[in-house]
Amino acid sequence: MNKEFLDFRSDTVTKPTPGMLDAMMSAKVGDDVFGEDETVHNLETKMAATFHMEEGLFCPSGTMTNQIGIKCFTNPMDEVICDQTAHVYRYEIGGIAFHSAASVRLLYGKRGILTPELIEPEINEDNIHYPNSSLVVLENTVNKGGGACYTLGQIAPIHHLCNVKGLKLHLDGARIFNALVATGDKAAEYGKYFDGISVCLSKGLGAPVGSVLLGSRQTIAKARKIRKAFGGGMRQAGFLAAAGIYALDHHVERLQQDHDHAKELSVALARTSYVKSIMPVETNIVIFEVAAGTAQKIVDQFKEKGLHCNTTSASTIRLVTHLDLTPEMIDRAIDIILHL
Repeated sequence: MNKEFLDFRSDTVTKPTPGMLDAMMSAKVGDDVFGEDETVHNLETKMAATFHMEEGLFCPSGTMTNQIGIKCFTNPMDEVICDQTAHVYRYEIGGIAFHSAASVRLLYGKRGILTPELIEPEINEDNIHYPNSSLVVLENTVNKGGGACYTLGQIAPIHHLCNVKGLKLHLDGARIFNALVATGDKAAEYGKYFDGISVCLSKGLGAPVGSVLLGSRQTIAKARKIRKAFGGGMRQAGFLAAAGIYALDHHVERLQQDHDHAKELSVALARTSYVKSIMPVETNIVIFEVAAGTAQKIVDQFKEKGLHCNTTSASTIRLVTHLDLTPEMIDRAIDIILHL
């Protein structure tokens, strides 16, 4: 990142650190489709142990792990229950319909956070006219909710409801480690609540590629065949998996710095006249509403000064902090924000 370019568009824009590159270049690899890549196996095993689940499956993207998970837990003509802001609904190009031939029941949680009280009335009864409600999907953190977090205390009653009603529960955990750092909850506790967990390595953790789907041994066996059908069987993927292992070992605790940086940006934005409101900042995402005009106009003005970010609607803008943004860069960004 050069001095003129402060990139707040996403935490996916990071480059591998020198230590991560060294780990990638020294990885022991083999043909993973034949089950012979030692480093991929080590990543899958490490991630499964972290969340106290039986097995893991390394995939190229979080979209793939989410869509494989949904396909594992649904049948054609089933229905998936999720929030209307959910990534699996808004940003995975209709994959639920395309891959799984399932419909979607959209709920309206506060900043994308669902509750049993919201979910239970939307579970279909057994009726020839209705799709079978088979799966609930939660997102942690909620991207469109400004990085809002579920705690395990909020997840447990949703799990209980799904268990009583016979539904599966899947977690889009694209930024789950951000949530864990923010809430203080333990990753190992998650395994008893979810049938499937998708964990992204290429966002806050800073790996260049990849996500891991976690589940039971039976689920991952099914998922591995679905991954092959999706074209996601990689060969010497250990070079990429090594980056994920390095990220788990070195880049989790430092996420607190990203959260602190996001709060600093939020404080600065609150001092300006062009900001109408700011979502509460819990993790590394800042979403704010402009006071007048269009959000794109503000984004364009930021860009002229060397700060890159994106709109999330005609009136809202998102900034995302990450490991490539140093404290000095945050200071420069704050100066741009205050003097726009």
